Amino acid sequence: MPQHTQEKTEILKHNTENTNSITLDGETLEEMETYTYLGSIIDERGGCDADVNARIGKSSTTFLRLNNIWHSDQLSINIKFTIFNMNFNTVLLYGVETWRTTTTIIKRV
Repeated sequence: MPQHTQEKTEILKHNTENTNSITLDGETLEEMETYTYLGSIIDERGGCDADVNARIGKSSTTFLRLNNIWHSDQLSINIKFTIFNMNFNTVLLYGVETWRTTTTIIKRV
């Protein structure tokens, strides 16, 4: 059986009214409001706003880092489009399968 340590164990209560603490070997585990798992941010309400905000920020940073490519006269529009899809869209849409697709989120992305 795997050994768990209290220092490394955090919990995220998802959509629950239960306010009881959870203990492991007599020690209370730290409760998180958000948790990053495989690069996606999960929150206690099951929302994806924090993850969407992070994705928009990361993709904007990626876009700005490639500014010299967007202004290059030596690259065709097709190559720029390929670079855009490989970098910007990949970063923005990572984890989109787990998002609740509300109208607000669709408009933001």
